[in-house]
Amino acid sequence: MAKGSILNLEKYLDKEVSVKFQGGREVRGLLKGFDQLVNVVLDDCVEFLRDPEDPYRTTDKTRKLGLVVCRGLQVSLVSPTDGHEEIANPFVAAAED
Repeated sequence: MAKGSILNLEKYLDKEVSVKFQGGREVRGLLKGFDQLVNVVLDDCVEFLRDPEDPYRTTDKTRKLGLVVCRGLQVSLVSPTDGHEEIANPFVAAAED
């Protein structure tokens, strides 16, 4: 019996997705293809540059990458950008109190 992928990304083909990698990098682009190992092909890809003082925080600065193949072993999150917005971390306020 062959195993299939645990992710079904077909409904996001030709739509914009955000991809986060191990190590903190984050890119956004049009999903053009994927496989069962979550190797992902993105077109019109843009990388969000990180803050030099805090490597876990992204800045508003970006760089265009174009067509990119993302290796599945490094991918930690794939999410659609449509209907996606960043919210405040509720635990930060609790830790400061």
